[in-house]
Amino acid sequence: MRNKLLYSILIPAYNEAENLPRTLEPLAAALRGEGIPFELLVVNDNSTDATPQVLESLAPSYPELHVVTNTPPGGLGRAIRCGLKHFKGDVVAVVMADSSDSPEDVVACYRKIEEGYDCVFGSRFRKGSKVSQYPPVKLFFNRIVNFAMRVLFLTRFNDLTNAFKVYRRHAIESISPLHAAHFNITIEMSLSCLIRRFKIAEIPISWSGRTWGQSNLRLREMGRRYLCTLLMIWFERVLILDDLLLETRPKPEDGE
Repeated sequence: MRNKLLYSILIPAYNEAENLPRTLEPLAAALRGEGIPFELLVVNDNSTDATPQVLESLAPSYPELHVVTNTPPGGLGRAIRCGLKHFKGDVVAVVMADSSDSPEDVVACYRKIEEGYDCVFGSRFRKGSKVSQYPPVKLFFNRIVNFAMRVLFLTRFNDLTNAFKVYRRHAIESISPLHAAHFNITIEMSLSCLIRRFKIAEIPISWSGRTWGQSNLRLREMGRRYLCTLLMIWFERVLILDDLLLETRPKPEDGE
């Protein structure tokens, strides 16, 4: 079954005109080199810079490129939700447009999926991970939030807030509809899969901070959103897990 699964690379993009060429080129090269069938699904999230024009100029070089536009209001969560309505693949990876995620890790996650996993979580904090240019304040809060989730959900996974994760289509269908509008979608997706007891692998990854532009993450603003999402899913786990599990079983054609 090697290389039989269509791989959708979902890339939300808000004002990423400078980053997109340097992100798409190594991604496409790595996937083509491995012979993996793929699509590059870029969601233009109400960009006010030249992102649409850049994508148009890149299209002739990337026949795998598919662009959709997220209607207002914007936000990372809304852009990802938009992309999840349009992806064509059997497997979908959420990859940032700023080159922070490694193409080699995108391939490695696909290989783990081929082993029979439903989801693959990239971790920046496992043995073998490589992290650079992580702002110290964000890193401090990251580790606190992830530790709290490990305790609340009794899990070994240690980077649930990381956006870079890969899911089979039936896992996405089981956790839909998603509701988070911003960066809290990262934990809505991962925790929703976790409580449904999907077969999940976690691998060490390489990650680097943004080289151009500014992150849209605002710690103070995001705190309440993360807390709301975390509590919502924790109460689902405690109060209605039996109902969630009944609806989690994949259709026969999804199983391998």
